[in-house]
Amino acid sequence: MKKLTGNQIRQDFIDFFVEHGHTAVPSMSLVPGGDSTLLFTNSGMVQFKDVFIGTDKKPYTRAVDSQKCMRVAGKHNDLEDVGRDDTHHTFFEMLGNWSFGDYYKKEAIAWSWQLLTEVWGLPKDRLYATCFEDDSAAYPGGKGNVPRDDEAANIWKEQPGFDPSHVLFFGRKENFWQMAEFGPCGPCSEIHIDLGEERDNLRGTDHVCGVNGDCTRFLELWNNVFIQYNLFEDGRLEPLPAKHVDTGMGFERIVSVLQGVDSNYKTDLFTGSLDVLRSLTGHSEKEMLANFTPYRVICDHVRSAAFLIADGVVPGNAGRNYVTRMIIRRGARFGTKIGLNEPFLAKVAEAVIAEYGDFYPELEKNKATILDNLTREEIRFARTVEAGTAHLENLLIGIRWVDETILDGHKAFDLYATYGLPFEISRDIAREQGLDIDEAGFTAAKNEHSKASGGGKAMGKLGGEDSEYFANILKDLQSGRGGVTPPLLGKDGVEYDPYNSPRVEGEVLALIVNGESVSSASLDDVVEVILPKTGFYIESGGQVNDEGYIRSVGAGSSRPVEWEIEITSVRRAAAGIIAHIGQVISGQPKVGDKAVAEVDIVRRHNIMRNHTATHLLHKALHEILGDHARQAGSLVSPKYLRFDFTQPDGMTPEQIERVEKMVNEAIVADMPVVKVTKSLDEAKKEGAMALFGEKYGEIVRTVSILESDSLLSEKPGSKLPDSKYSFELCGGTHIDRTSDIGAFIIVSEGSAAAGIRRIEAVTGRGAHELINKRFKTLKQTAGVLKSSVDEVPVKVEALQDEVSDLKKQLADLRAQSALATFNIQLANVQTVKDVNVLAVEIPDSNVDTLRMLADKFREKYPKAGAAVLVTGSTVIAVVTEDLVKRGLKAGDLITGIGGKGGGRLNLAQGSLPDSGQVKAALGKVPKAVEEKLK
Repeated sequence: MKKLTGNQIRQDFIDFFVEHGHTAVPSMSLVPGGDSTLLFTNSGMVQFKDVFIGTDKKPYTRAVDSQKCMRVAGKHNDLEDVGRDDTHHTFFEMLGNWSFGDYYKKEAIAWSWQLLTEVWGLPKDRLYATCFEDDSAAYPGGKGNVPRDDEAANIWKEQPGFDPSHVLFFGRKENFWQMAEFGPCGPCSEIHIDLGEERDNLRGTDHVCGVNGDCTRFLELWNNVFIQYNLFEDGRLEPLPAKHVDTGMGFERIVSVLQGVDSNYKTDLFTGSLDVLRSLTGHSEKEMLANFTPYRVICDHVRSAAFLIADGVVPGNAGRNYVTRMIIRRGARFGTKIGLNEPFLAKVAEAVIAEYGDFYPELEKNKATILDNLTREEIRFARTVEAGTAHLENLLIGIRWVDETILDGHKAFDLYATYGLPFEISRDIAREQGLDIDEAGFTAAKNEHSKASGGGKAMGKLGGEDSEYFANILKDLQSGRGGVTPPLLGKDGVEYDPYNSPRVEGEVLALIVNGESVSSASLDDVVEVILPKTGFYIESGGQVNDEGYIRSVGAGSSRPVEWEIEITSVRRAAAGIIAHIGQVISGQPKVGDKAVAEVDIVRRHNIMRNHTATHLLHKALHEILGDHARQAGSLVSPKYLRFDFTQPDGMTPEQIERVEKMVNEAIVADMPVVKVTKSLDEAKKEGAMALFGEKYGEIVRTVSILESDSLLSEKPGSKLPDSKYSFELCGGTHIDRTSDIGAFIIVSEGSAAAGIRRIEAVTGRGAHELINKRFKTLKQTAGVLKSSVDEVPVKVEALQDEVSDLKKQLADLRAQSALATFNIQLANVQTVKDVNVLAVEIPDSNVDTLRMLADKFREKYPKAGAAVLVTGSTVIAVVTEDLVKRGLKAGDLITGIGGKGGGRLNLAQGSLPDSGQVKAALGKVPKAVEEKLK
């Protein structure tokens, strides 16, 4: 068996399938673009999900990739097992090869065998294959059984050198795969390897070793999924029109087997990280292995955090950002278990970047951001972790004291909210002591605390539930209605061109009302319209969809419009089908009518200005704040733009002003905006910026803002030179020159989430309206001040000084009035048990004045004195030191008259529940003094 590095093994896999006609596709981001059902990309099939459910098509039918994956939430959560064994990770890679209606079982199995045994040299006699055999009477609902997969079994037996007795059959749990609760599904065939009796972790017990058994001797390497059925909610199983192959092989697992080690963490994928840790701890290799759990957790968590931050997921309080914060803090805590008490994670991350940076260049590109975020988060955690864990220990002592074993989840959330101690860390500490924490209670408290907080979402129902319905419409239109008329759509379906066709003409191919196809629609119907071509933009990349109208057209230009539909939304209903959604506002549209679809061009231009402005803003943030300020979300609407970016602290007014100025300078520079379509690989090699959380195909649109018009002489599609002001992957619509934006005004800058800032701004018409509004207000202010517009700041400053002087004078007058009132009331001091007692209301006063009067009282009565002073609902109580020794405390007087408050023993401050009952409350003071002095 060859001794290969991890990087060679990954490349071997990709090269092998490229040689067999597959297209090598890059890994999608850990943040699944355009998929709200997932917190993170958790398997290789996520980026191809839309192909399987029929809402997308690829320009190839065979693909191969190595996909970045995270499993830390929802159904797929491996966090608790990380560190406790040698195979689990939060971040991992999934090697996969795919067939979309192309090859099937024969080729998939043969290539699997060839790669494992001929390329990598695994021993044939140690490999096993499992196939599906139904182990239940029927599918849910009792309407479909799945036949035993003898086809796959026989193909395995045909492989050269394969032992026929090594084909094993298993049921639904092990060998039947579903994408979700309903939808595409099919049998699968897993490949296992016998690692030898020495790898049996249950030796000496009476168990029997075997595939899918309880011991670690047999290891699953690869799963070949054969997607051939569609499962309906009523339990029906129907064959799919095309059969697909979806395979997945854990990268770390196959590397451990090929490198002949008994732990994923002993492969060269982790060698650099472990070496850094050992150099920091001073441990020998033997000492490291004796403390291997913290080493494994740290290596895993640093690798995960590095990849997450590289994909734009910085530490924060909610959703994905919470996960990044949690794994960093958990890694830091495990560091303390091996004597690492100073920030160290960034040093480990450098080894991760060195190992993975060639294949995943985003790590090297964002190295500074990764290291900075890790260290910053470690320091932040170190400030509070000691207090947080000490408080947790007290809580755990408390539950042990009452013979309980589970800590209330609400209390665990208080630890997170107060000390930043994530639930997972609190649970680790509790379990180390044989205790646990109520996770449901923690989640409930977290949701109560903030409705905006994220959480692990498992994959739900996939795609639009009507995608199959629209796919059938597509087939009907491609074949011709009833097989009689010529095809109404080509093989790619509806032609989509939002860049060059704001107005298109064509026949109404279909009308859908209330989920059903109709031949005509009536006034006020909400209808979905399918045309052979559209120029309406479908919402994506933060840019909202176009709006506009579809109207009837006649043979002559003088013919009046017979019907009109106001379009408010557009969607991709299925692969090849685009539906315009709107309301019939006049007439009766019919299938077969000639129509014109026209985008609201004024609204579109407003959107285009805002979208190009986001590119200029992104550039300015990089220049002013640094490269770490990366886009983390956006909204491009006709009225304004919203831009979220990674930034740990709020911007200063000076930084905001500089950013706004830089964008406006780029606007008046009248730079050309060039849109070019090219391959994703080519665009990335040229340095195009890919945006966090976006989904890109193999062919992408790039938007370059050029610093010189002379660059426009280049041929479309050729590589643009380096003198680009901005260069991003973007499928949105843009203006042709920056000057078309008009003006750019930042309306607000604030926090969107922990570590994420948000800028809202306006351009073009919106900026013009805001400028007019603000200038009108300024002129009105100048009129009130009887000054020119230019003199307004000086006039306002003078008024502020004048108001400040008047406030001081008023405060002095009130204080003098309060003192006069107080001096008069001193004559009414009562004697209660040899104590001088004063209870008085001082109207129109404040706390500072009451405290001053309390001091005056103590000057008058340095001994045996107690006073309660009230203004509004605020109350101050004062007692002399000798009375404190006799048992009378200032706070007792406040509570004794029905108020709430606290402070020192001789001086307390509080409030009364009802300012209208002051006299009644003050009347209770003598009794309160008497009771406390008993």
